[in-house]
Amino acid sequence: MSLPQRRTDIGPPKYDQFLPPVIKKNYGQWKYHERLSPGSMVHVAESGDKIWTVRVASPRLLSTDTIREFCDIADKYCDGYLRFTSRNNVEFLVSDESKLAPLQNELKERGMLMGGIGPHVSNVIHTQGWVHCHSACTDASGLVKCLMDELAEYFTTKELPNKVRLAVACCVNMCGAVHCSDIAIVALHTKVPVIDHDKVKNMCEIPTTVASCPTSAISPDPAKKSIKIKEEKCMYCGNCFTVCPPIEIHNPEGDGVAIVVGGKIGSLRSDPKFSKIAYPFFYNDPPRWPKVVAAVKNILEVYAANAKKHERVGEWIDRIGWERFFKLANIPFTFQHIDDFTFARETFRTSAAFKW
Repeated sequence: MSLPQRRTDIGPPKYDQFLPPVIKKNYGQWKYHERLSPGSMVHVAESGDKIWTVRVASPRLLSTDTIREFCDIADKYCDGYLRFTSRNNVEFLVSDESKLAPLQNELKERGMLMGGIGPHVSNVIHTQGWVHCHSACTDASGLVKCLMDELAEYFTTKELPNKVRLAVACCVNMCGAVHCSDIAIVALHTKVPVIDHDKVKNMCEIPTTVASCPTSAISPDPAKKSIKIKEEKCMYCGNCFTVCPPIEIHNPEGDGVAIVVGGKIGSLRSDPKFSKIAYPFFYNDPPRWPKVVAAVKNILEVYAANAKKHERVGEWIDRIGWERFFKLANIPFTFQHIDDFTFARETFRTSAAFKW
């Protein structure tokens, strides 16, 4: 006789134990879904069973009090079932239609924003920023807060030609998926790291530090029992700082952000796309980043006014051409757009016209 399986905290639990009963019952047998409003939709199974989804924007940083508030609402109206989407929205899953309107009323009374379903801006996926990440070039969560304060109406009411996915990454390692979002902000260092040689020889392992550089810009410096950096090879990624803190990458006066556009993951109508650079650089301007927010809103509004229905941002730009896009958005075309930009995403040198 085999022993009962021992419960451990190793690995993720099996997903189906968290599914609402109606989803378990009709798993793989859904007939269609329908958007009821910018913040709600219904899924209908072949059996006739239904489940309603109410989507709410979550704050940039979640406290335990906020999570408990979400859980209390889910216990009250959803039999305890909710889910977080990949872009940080909270979705309450309602299996009893009579509870749908009361749930929406309470969410409204609590000041929570419902929206993001269909041709709208979704919640912004972002990295940690200054609040947590040790190599961050900007405050991702603060920047996202400023951005969504300005674009909230595009989440709740204003419709766009298609859904728009926003992202913010606090450095070029890009944990925030900015390389495949419609409009994205990527933060960047612009200066070669400053080396504290005395600390390097006492705190760092030289072979590991050399190996950490993706462009082979770092090499040993035996005379100083330290390392040296070949400036023209450095891409300011900060990987060396991660394994060797005395190689200081942060520069409050030099750090800033770039804006990239046109990426997407989905293959509907066209292949997935990588983002390309639109605005090469803005210096950090906390706490509200007015120039960055204005630039993102400008791109979004030009897209909303000129794209055809169902076109994603990248598909619209490909149809009209990048030159026309720069003119419509009144974005200055600089040498960074043509030459390989050290700390950005794809540039126009990737096209055949510049390669060959």
